[in-house]
Amino acid sequence: MPLELDTHQRAMLREMGVHVWLPESTHAVDFQPEVQVAKPSPMERTATPPPPVASLRTLTPAAAPLSVPPTQPGEALTLDAMDWQTLAQTAATCKACGLCAGRKNTTLQAPAMALQADWLVLGDPPDEEEDRLGQPFAGPAGILLDNMLKAVGARRGGSARQGAYVSNAVKCRPPNARLPQMAELQQCAQYLQRELALVQPKLILAMGRFATQLLLQEHPQEAGLPLGKQRDVVYRYQGIPVVVTYHPKVLMRTSADKAKAWADLCLAMDLLDS
Repeated sequence: MPLELDTHQRAMLREMGVHVWLPESTHAVDFQPEVQVAKPSPMERTATPPPPVASLRTLTPAAAPLSVPPTQPGEALTLDAMDWQTLAQTAATCKACGLCAGRKNTTLQAPAMALQADWLVLGDPPDEEEDRLGQPFAGPAGILLDNMLKAVGARRGGSARQGAYVSNAVKCRPPNARLPQMAELQQCAQYLQRELALVQPKLILAMGRFATQLLLQEHPQEAGLPLGKQRDVVYRYQGIPVVVTYHPKVLMRTSADKAKAWADLCLAMDLLDS
C-alpha cells in the first residue's frame, strides 16, 4: 500500500527499529523496510461459521451478571445501561472473580469525553506498572503504543478515524502475576461488551496472547494457535473486524517482530480505509 510517511510516522518506525529508505524526491513512494515483509492478501474466517452468539455471556453460563445497587426503589441498573462513570466505578469495586484479590487499581478508565473512536486496542492483563497507575498500556510499552498509533494517524482520546480507545482483556492484575484463567477472561468480557457499545469502534487491534484468546472465542479452531499464525487474518468479534499483532512489550524484546507489527498496522489501515 502506498504510504506517505510524515515526520511522526518516520519517528515511530525508528522507535520500532524499522529502517526506511526514502529518496530525496517529495513524491510519495512505497514503504520499503530494511527487512522485507511479505504481505499476503488477508484471509477472513467465514468458513464453518460458529452458532450465532449474541454476546460472550451466552458462551459462559457461569459468568455472573454485573450490576450496581438500585438508584431508586425497585430499580436495578444493569451493565448494559451503564454510562462511562458508572462502568468505571463498577469495575473498580468488582469482586466477580479471583483477580480482584491482587489488584491495586483497575485499568478501566472513563474517557474525559464520550466520543466514538474507530480504533479499539485490547491488550493483555495489566502488569505491575499498569496496576499501580490504574491505566492500560503504561510505561515504556505505552510510549511505544502511542508512537504506533501516531504513525497511523490516531491517538488516545481522539475521535472517529483519529481516535483510539485502549483497554485490557481483564481489568485487574492477576494475583502473584499468575496467568488469568479462561473463566476469568470470560467474566471480565462483560465489561468489554459495554466498552464496545460505548466506543462503537470500526476495528479491534488485538495485542498479545490473552487479548487474542478472548477475541477469538467465535473462532475456536484458531484461538489456540500461536500468535504468529493468527496474523494476516481478519477475524470478527461481535461483527467487528479484528487484527492480531504483537504486544509492545514483545516488540521491545524482539526486534525481528517490529517489521511484522508494521505490516499488521498497514492491514488495519487498509480495513478502515475500505
